[in-house]
Amino acid sequence: LGGKSPNIVFADADFETAVDYALYGIFVNAGQVCNAGSRLLLEESIHDKFIDRLIEKVKKIRVGPGDQPSTEMGALVSEAHMKEVLQYIQHGIEEGATLACGGKRITSNGLEKGYFVEPTIFVDTKPDMRIVQEEIFGPVLIVQKFKDEAEAIQLANDTPYGLAAGVFSQDGAKALRVIKKIRAGITWINAYNLAYNEAPWGGYKQSGIGRGLGTFGLDEFSEVKQININLEVEP
Repeated sequence: LGGKSPNIVFADADFETAVDYALYGIFVNAGQVCNAGSRLLLEESIHDKFIDRLIEKVKKIRVGPGDQPSTEMGALVSEAHMKEVLQYIQHGIEEGATLACGGKRITSNGLEKGYFVEPTIFVDTKPDMRIVQEEIFGPVLIVQKFKDEAEAIQLANDTPYGLAAGVFSQDGAKALRVIKKIRAGITWINAYNLAYNEAPWGGYKQSGIGRGLGTFGLDEFSEVKQININLEVEP
């Protein structure tokens, strides 16, 4: 489906919950998920504290083969894809974003034969950067900063994609207000990446047409017939 999904964290969010879901949203499956929370939008007042906490926890992520129980993040699917992800990281550096952590292939601890990339975070980004606009499909988190609710919504909608989105706030009315204004087909409030088979799955804009799962998914495989009957048969 494709996505560059925003995960919005307001200053009034439960801090540790938002941190954990921000990590889970992008680093699960090494970011190789169409609805990955690849853009983290942080309210200015908590930005620095949030980034410090993210980096602290990112450094503890256990990267390794997927068949090892201790592994928390695995490899990329192929050498070609790994090279593409590393190229995007290089684009980000060249565009002027700040590489807060990660950014390299992992070749230590027996991982040299696999396609492993460090969990990576970029800060000081601008909306027109390629790493902000294009889907990387890897363990690369792009952080954006916002001042208020209106700017958060504007930044969230400012990509060609519209698959998923998350909002973190303990103000329920605000969270609902924001999520309704984001053009995305799969959304969460105070959570991210949870999926339910009975709920429709799909996106807006360049994130696809139609829906899978739930009764909406059944409709995709149905043929509908229209029958028109004239009950007043006359010339």
